[in-house]
Amino acid sequence: MSQHTSYAAGIEASTSELIRARPPRTVTGFAPSGRVSTHQWGTNNSVFRGRGMEFAESREYQPGDDVKHVDWKVTARTGRAHTKLFQEERERPVHILLDLRNMMHFGSRIRFKSHLAAEIAAQLAWVGHDGGDRVGGLILTRRGVRDFRAARTRRGVLRFIDAISDETRLARENADELSLAQGIRRLRHECRPGALAFVISDFSDFDETCEQELRRLSKSPHVTNILITDPLDSELPPRGGRISDGHKALSLSGLKRTALHDYAEAFRQRRQRLEQSCRQRGMAFHALSTSDNATSILHIKGGRPPRRSQ
Repeated sequence: MSQHTSYAAGIEASTSELIRARPPRTVTGFAPSGRVSTHQWGTNNSVFRGRGMEFAESREYQPGDDVKHVDWKVTARTGRAHTKLFQEERERPVHILLDLRNMMHFGSRIRFKSHLAAEIAAQLAWVGHDGGDRVGGLILTRRGVRDFRAARTRRGVLRFIDAISDETRLARENADELSLAQGIRRLRHECRPGALAFVISDFSDFDETCEQELRRLSKSPHVTNILITDPLDSELPPRGGRISDGHKALSLSGLKRTALHDYAEAFRQRRQRLEQSCRQRGMAFHALSTSDNATSILHIKGGRPPRRSQ
């Protein structure tokens, strides 16, 4: 694991912070409720827990049966020893595409988009692991991509989480970033029918090519798109203020009214296009802002997620 000891709060997510983001064990898996456009997680015990065992029925005890599977309630009621029979559950691997490219390292409220996305990815990974699912993922970084094969071990989850933490660090050089479309294409090759795929991004480069790749992805796994935004993504303040990438600063007061309008309209159209694509292809869509609480993604009932405590 990373040996870094100091992290900028709300900007860099430490490994220990992402481990503490692990939801309660009562959140046991991703529960289905029909098509993925309506599925929720964190509210029910999941039948998608990898190659586990699901109770089927009880029958009278036979020599050689495992005593650990004795159905004591039926035995007490009938006066004859009964054994529980189980059937194997279908595998439900979880694949997470996490966008931690340059555009995600920005925030004007509470924290960076990358910090929120990292916590959400960690929570989803823990839920999958605690439900017995194989969990893997791709991290789009400022230097390319990091690939983690789906595994069912705690060590595998910790490797993924440690890499997430590492990629939130500010001291990272920018190189040749992959586009979101390229990341989704790689994710598509990793997924198999019946898998769960989560795409966590600000979708800043969501264009026709990216939309096409997302539609192709939706043909195999169940896809959930999680849009991460900051208030300044959708609208810039019309009167003054400065934004900076740590090297250069831009005075917003110098922008013309038409430029502000075009900026807001581009975001609106991009989000509308993403939501429409999700509806058409049966993909789930959720949006969280940097001022929202990351844990709300585990208990979505509809409507706007609750605000993060100030």
